[in-house]
Amino acid sequence: MNTDTLPLTIQSSLLSTDEQAFLDNNGYVSLGKVMDDTQLENVRSRIQELLEYEGKNAGAELLDSPHIRHPKEEGADRLADLVNKGEVFDIFYTHPQLLATVTQVIGLELKLSALNYRAALPGKGSQKLHADWHEAVSSSNYQVCNSIWLLDDFTKDNGATRLVPGSHQLGILPQEDLDDPWATHPDEILIEAPAGTVVIFNSHVWHGGTVNRTNVPRRAIHSYFCRRNQPQQVDQQRYIRPETYERLSEEARWILGVIEP
Repeated sequence: MNTDTLPLTIQSSLLSTDEQAFLDNNGYVSLGKVMDDTQLENVRSRIQELLEYEGKNAGAELLDSPHIRHPKEEGADRLADLVNKGEVFDIFYTHPQLLATVTQVIGLELKLSALNYRAALPGKGSQKLHADWHEAVSSSNYQVCNSIWLLDDFTKDNGATRLVPGSHQLGILPQEDLDDPWATHPDEILIEAPAGTVVIFNSHVWHGGTVNRTNVPRRAIHSYFCRRNQPQQVDQQRYIRPETYERLSEEARWILGVIEP
């Protein structure tokens, strides 16, 4: 299979006109509760198995990435390369409505950059406002798009992600504009939604985690996409397992940018 030429079939009608406009103007959109309770429990169970099995090595795949400055985040549990760790995770990068939304941000020539788990631990999880690209770009040149799949309810108390709507259009990075990127921004909003929800955001939007003030971890999965000509955070071709490759559809393989191992 030529991973550069297989077309990606996108049903643009899966995103309403209002959703498209909201995403363009604000830089994010919620697709609502996409996962049912059974799916949630299956994912949570598999995540717990992986955390116990990988132990101190959890998220080690990110250590190999030259594109992540601090892969082992203090104050958060991490897992990486979920593509290879169970069919239960396939939905996070193949869901049709997700793909329709991501392509609105970065176009059809996309690929999965990384599929990771992050849980803000009690008393931790705060992040400075940041964008996921090293420079500001024009609206016709967005390079990256992220999605947050909520495995727990996101609330103001448990470390919900904050976003500054419209900041992707400012033409400047937060560290170049703000005196203190750690401080609360007057225009920021919190993603507060029930477990099972997926929120997709233009990764040029200023965003960051907040402090988890509860006594349990706040869990989420991030499927992060980039343009096809960009390097992946996790090199999917390097890590792809034969058994993973065999069970995936041709389109899923194209999204990962892999050929037969």
